[in-house]
Order: sequence, then structure tokens, then C-alpha cells
Amino acid sequence: MVSSRMASIHESTTMKISATAKKLAAGGQDIIDMGVGEPDFDTPKHIVEAGCSSIRMGETHYAPTAGIPELRRAIADKLVRENLLHTTADDVVVTPGAKMAVFAAMQALLQEGDECVLIGPSWVSYEPCAAFAGASVAWGKVDDNFMPQDLAENISPKTRLIIVNSPSNPTGSVFDRKVLEEIRDLAVDHNLFVISDEIYEKIIYDREHISIGSMPGMEDKTVTINGFSKAYAMTGWRLGYLTGPKEVMKWVTRLLSHSVSQATTFVQRAGVVALQGPQGEVASMVTEFRARRDMLVAGLKDLGIPCSVPGGAFYVFPDVSCLGGGDAFTDKLLKDALIAATPGSAFGPGGANYVRLSYATSQSRIKQALQRIEKIVK
Repeated sequence: MVSSRMASIHESTTMKISATAKKLAAGGQDIIDMGVGEPDFDTPKHIVEAGCSSIRMGETHYAPTAGIPELRRAIADKLVRENLLHTTADDVVVTPGAKMAVFAAMQALLQEGDECVLIGPSWVSYEPCAAFAGASVAWGKVDDNFMPQDLAENISPKTRLIIVNSPSNPTGSVFDRKVLEEIRDLAVDHNLFVISDEIYEKIIYDREHISIGSMPGMEDKTVTINGFSKAYAMTGWRLGYLTGPKEVMKWVTRLLSHSVSQATTFVQRAGVVALQGPQGEVASMVTEFRARRDMLVAGLKDLGIPCSVPGGAFYVFPDVSCLGGGDAFTDKLLKDALIAATPGSAFGPGGANYVRLSYATSQSRIKQALQRIEKIVK
């Protein structure tokens, strides 16, 4: 009924768990959803008003595939100012969500038989995106703090691409300059591309976000991806972007022209205001996320569950090997504690002993979740 390539693509575990949690909640069960990667805040009002105003002005028609000029300029300005990238509006492509940016970039860079290196537990959609391109993945090892170890061992004659995701989903790890320099050296020495997924760059605690594309030698080897979903609580708006070598952006735009056509026109207007307007609500969200992180990490450790302190994003990735492993513990959380979580195995073979818990929920719900977890582990 379907192609063998399509049949090889498994369902997104995070989307599946989110749907299950919503279904159970709709059925009247008090589900604490810690499986979803979505800020629980409303989109800031000035951004919402910009989108509504655009609709009222009649901006509901087709726009250029690569994005409206005003947004591409605003994104380029941001990338130059904050990320130290040498880019222009002509090198920016707007997409309906950062996920589409990842997909398009991987289709442009990978071909049948290529390999893509993923660093430790990695976001659930990277491997399927590689599979769509006919490529395979190699899983780089990480240490207990989810920093890469012996990454060079994963480089083979088939390697075409390394994916960097910092801050990371699912681990919350943040790569410092030394780690990024090691990845840069591998890319330069072996003539590899790097996709840098920086969707969580604004949600970072006591760390410095560094764009690997700003490092010497990486300008023509890096595709930098970002979006509005996490920092501006705009998950449902579906707005992302990418920048990189002109030749790669040309083919990314061509893929978009034959698939999604463009990001929604009035959503792009909201994106301009998000970047150019006040940033105070972003800072407030990060402050609240930090408080939640500290509460959840401390609570898990009090229960005897090992958990490293994430430097960014809004996930913890505790080791539950002593509780039966990630799959078994995730099932137990849902059945016995009514907590939706994501098993670490969804993020690759290195995650089997872990579970991902999102703290994109209120402190009161985190407190309730810890009380429920205590009942099933003690």
C-alpha cells in the first residue's frame, strides 16, 4: 500500500504520547502531561495582535516561498547581532515550523547511502528525516553529563553530516566552546556539513549559547536552524527558519516550493514583531522555567532518582535504570501515577535507561507529580 521508505518511518513518540495524554484528560482523568515539548504560556499579546492585525489588513494570500522580505531581514539582523553569523536576508529561508527546516535541510544535504552523526540521545525526528533522504545515522557516545565522547570514532567514509542540538532535546545539555571547537575541527578535517538546531537558544540557564556557524571555517559548512515556538510560546503558529550556504538554501527553497509552498503569511508578520518587539516576556518565561527545573531536579534526587542539572531547554532526563528502565517506568508513570512522560528509548539507543520529563507545566503540577512518583517508587 505504501513505499518501503515510508513504511520504515516510525511514528513520532512525543506526538503519540501527547495525543494519548489529551485523550485521557478529555475522558476525565487527571493527567499531568510531562511528555509534551511545549511552553504552557500564552503567546505574548503584542505578537498575537500583530497576527490579528495582519489578517484584518487582508494579508491572507500567497507570499514568497522563502518568506516575506520584512521577516527575512529581521531574522538576518537577529542572526548577525546575537549569533555573530555572517548572513543576509537573501540567505534566510522561512519555514512552517523549525521541524520543516530540519527536514528540508537534511533532504538537501543527504543522499542515498550517506551517514549522519547524532550526538547521544537526540530529538526523535532527526533519524526519520535522515531515513526519508535514504541515509542512516551513527550514534555518538556521551558521558554522564551528555557531552560527546570520542566523536571521531563515528566518522566514516560515508559520513556527510553532524547534527548539533544545543541546548538539547531531550537532555537539556549545552555545548561549551571547547566541545563545539572539537566538532568544528572534525567538520573541517573531514569536509562535513553541520546542522545546528538552536530552537532552545533563548531557554538557557547560567550558560553561554554559541552558534557553531560563527566559528572560523564553518561559514560554508553550517546550516543554522531556529524558530519561534519555544522562545515566544508560538508552537501552534508554526514558524521557523534556517540560513546557510547559498547553494543549500537554493535547494531548500525549491523543496518548499513543491511541498508546503510557504509559511502562513500573517504568521510571518507576527514573527517580525516577535523579533523586533519587547523581549521581557521571554526573560520572564526563562526565569519561571529555571524555578521549575530546580524544583523537579531536587525532588527527583530526594527520591533517589539520579538526574543531571540541565543547562537549557525545559526537560530533565533522569536515569531510571534502577526502576526498570525507561520504557517500563514510563508505562508505570502513566498507569499508576497518571503522568505522561516520554521513554528515553525514543531518543536513540543511548536513552534506554532514561525518561524525559518536561517541566513546561506549573510548579503546582510539578509538586503533584513528585508526590505521585514518590508513591510508586517507595
